[in-house]
Amino acid sequence: MKLIEYPDAEAMMMQVADRLASEITMGLSGHGHVSLAVPGGSTPGPVFDILSGTDLAWDRVHVLLTDERRVPPDHDRSNERLLRERLLRDRAAAAQFIRLVPDEGAAMDTLEARIAPELPLSILLLGMGADMHCASLFPGAPQLARALAEDAPPVMEVDAAEGLEPRLTLTGPVLRGAMSTHVLITGDDKRAALETARRADPMEAPIATVLDRATVHWARE
Repeated sequence: MKLIEYPDAEAMMMQVADRLASEITMGLSGHGHVSLAVPGGSTPGPVFDILSGTDLAWDRVHVLLTDERRVPPDHDRSNERLLRERLLRDRAAAAQFIRLVPDEGAAMDTLEARIAPELPLSILLLGMGADMHCASLFPGAPQLARALAEDAPPVMEVDAAEGLEPRLTLTGPVLRGAMSTHVLITGDDKRAALETARRADPMEAPIATVLDRATVHWARE
């Protein structure tokens, strides 16, 4: 794991956006397209805002979410809604969005077939909760062992905390297989959680499944 500390969150967001833009450009120099997997949540929003206006060959960038809630795409809790509002606009509106939900009435294997051409992921951006979850891989979830297994399907439906919607998430093999992995966190509580995760089993700290190959970006606030 490589840890980069920043003087403040604003500086971190700007430098992470610049790093992602550089990796996209490098990836496109040798491939027809680049697959960029990103999280929902509020933390990466400023990175998305900066990236959306960056002059890149966005028509060759395929963007997908690391996880999504089972809600309509215009729902307040939809990660897709956040992505469309913060990233898939301005110059980045030309990117191809790979939806992480099956078409209505379609089986999960159709979703797996949609995702397969994007693997291995070129660039993976993850967040981490204070409980050390990433994507929608939560400690204690009944599907966690299956989702982290080497033979897990690329995407699974999993349970979230009690009272919250079921979710779809990329699984351990997909996250571990990314060509470049970045984890974006802020605050002292998440820094402490990161230190715990470095010594923990992925079943207790799902983020641990990618830490050995990740660059972690942290700012206090």
